[in-house]
Amino acid sequence: MTGRDGGADLKPLPGESPIVVLVRPQLAENIGTAARAMANGGLFHLRLVAPRDGWPLERAWHASSGADRILDAATVHDTVADAVADCHRVFATCPRPRHIVTPLRTARAAAEDLVEICRARGLRSAILFGPERAGLENDDMAHADTLVRYPLNPDHMSLNLAQAVMILAYEWWNAAEDRTPPRQLITNETHVATKGELEGFLKRLTAELDACGFLDNLPKRPGMVRNLRHWFQRGEVTEQELRTLHGVVTELSRGRMRRGRPEPEDPPLPWQQG
Repeated sequence: MTGRDGGADLKPLPGESPIVVLVRPQLAENIGTAARAMANGGLFHLRLVAPRDGWPLERAWHASSGADRILDAATVHDTVADAVADCHRVFATCPRPRHIVTPLRTARAAAEDLVEICRARGLRSAILFGPERAGLENDDMAHADTLVRYPLNPDHMSLNLAQAVMILAYEWWNAAEDRTPPRQLITNETHVATKGELEGFLKRLTAELDACGFLDNLPKRPGMVRNLRHWFQRGEVTEQELRTLHGVVTELSRGRMRRGRPEPEDPPLPWQQG
């Protein structure tokens, strides 16, 4: 029943992680793509409540894009009550509350709650997703202690099953995973230039601009120099970028040297060494 080569080497992460419960799913392909979404967010445990066409269904594996092991380990249950019997907390996704008095969370807030429940307290949790056509019924949501509603465009709140799973899986991964900073500058083998390195380049650039006459307008010179300084100070210039800019200035100055400008007598700058 599995796809080619058994799919990716997926396995549960250490500790507790939320269980995805698909209630009365209608299409095998949607179960497969939901498993694919789970794999992207580091979720592994899948439970199916009364799938319409039975289980297993080969088309689910074909649609899972390598999330075979999640489908291999999925369990089937007759009722929601049976699917969540061993859970301590149950969340239910819903497009809108239906006269129910219960806590309501966005996907992001729900993920933060789930991290605290699963990782900090070691409790088992489940998230209910309803059938594709109509979503969860009131009797389904009666088994949940918390509702989850996605803050989407109110004029068009239409998600398929896999998309609904993907949003929560993404928020779970971001809330539980602490290795990736939210913002970073990829510098590869170079590094962000220090202020001293940047200052050395700006002094050299200004000197060359004075020598070529670009800054001859004395009343405007301070403002022009400040504009150049602000331009380079605004971002995190890397050491390699400064080397490139030094090379540009070198080639520009050599042209003037060939026209009679004397060679500089100052000792070589750091970028000229090595």
